[in-house]
Amino acid sequence: MRILMVCLGNICRSPLAEGILRRQIQAAGLDWTVDSAGTLNYHAGSPPHPDSQKAAKANGIDISAQRARQIVPEDVDRFDLIFALATDVLVGIEKILGDRFNPAQVRLLLNELHPGQNENVPDPYYGTEADFHHTFTLLDQVCAALIQNHLKKA
Repeated sequence: MRILMVCLGNICRSPLAEGILRRQIQAAGLDWTVDSAGTLNYHAGSPPHPDSQKAAKANGIDISAQRARQIVPEDVDRFDLIFALATDVLVGIEKILGDRFNPAQVRLLLNELHPGQNENVPDPYYGTEADFHHTFTLLDQVCAALIQNHLKKA
């Protein structure tokens, strides 16, 4: 399984999701890969937000080596599933992918935890460090649900 996590700038939510899912994949002994990207290129080449790094590090995950990048149409060939972390991100992905957009492949991440609710992972960018820790906790829960949901189908 090859999974891409996507948020707006690829410095807050999606790097956390990538790091969390990578750790959970390893702990479960799964042969999956995970990456992250953003719909915007404002932060291309930048490391994750310092507060994302702090939240991850507080939970034993080092995401400091990650670098932001923008999603590209070729990602549909590189990944089995592409998870949007919010509805505005989903719209952005659809615009970028154009006729390559496939709703069976591109989904809202929180639907793994709350099916059919179409909820957004809160963007902590303009918040406090506590908001980043809250986002971490939510992503930790949804990544565990993602693994469980896939294992049930396998």
